[in-house]
Amino acid sequence: MTLSLSCESIPTHPDFRALSSLANIAVDLRYATPNNFVGRDLYSPLDCAWLHRDAAEALTRAAQWLAAHSHGRGLRLCVLDALRPQRVQEALWEALADTPLRIYLAPPDRGSIHSFGMAVDVTLFDANGAELDMGTGFDDMTELSHPMLENDFLRSGDISPEAITHRHLLRNAMHHGGFTGINTEWWHFDCGDRVDVRSPQIGRAHV
Repeated sequence: MTLSLSCESIPTHPDFRALSSLANIAVDLRYATPNNFVGRDLYSPLDCAWLHRDAAEALTRAAQWLAAHSHGRGLRLCVLDALRPQRVQEALWEALADTPLRIYLAPPDRGSIHSFGMAVDVTLFDANGAELDMGTGFDDMTELSHPMLENDFLRSGDISPEAITHRHLLRNAMHHGGFTGINTEWWHFDCGDRVDVRSPQIGRAHV
């Protein structure tokens, strides 16, 4: 069966790792600030800077690959979202009520992979802590964010070759870590199969 946890219990749970414990990874949780599509802090006072240990280990591998393949530029992964409480998923879903933008969210009754600590939203930072040009910002809910349409937007000039290169680098790092991307968000990556993550038979804990 699936085990439901409170965010307050995560720090003492053996299956979770703090993002602060992961080497060479920056953290800027956008839902803990007003810098998101809802325009307000959805996380405080909860500490959501956590991942399941499997995803944390995969993210560490991705960071190591990036460090080895950034040609001395000092590039780093920056986590924009990690563990997401169910109540926040419900608030995001409600914020997009009666809009076609709900395609960018998992319905709360199905559950987000973020709520299991098995998904992460990431971008690339340079050595000075500035985000690289990725073609759009985080949570840009337009087709410009869709990896599957990048070649079309490259041809039309809506996304620069530099931004496409940065997206490819991010995907390569995450894939080498063991993550899988999705078709609609360049920043989102899952660790493990979504069906397995949600499966009651496997019994992963979620918040």
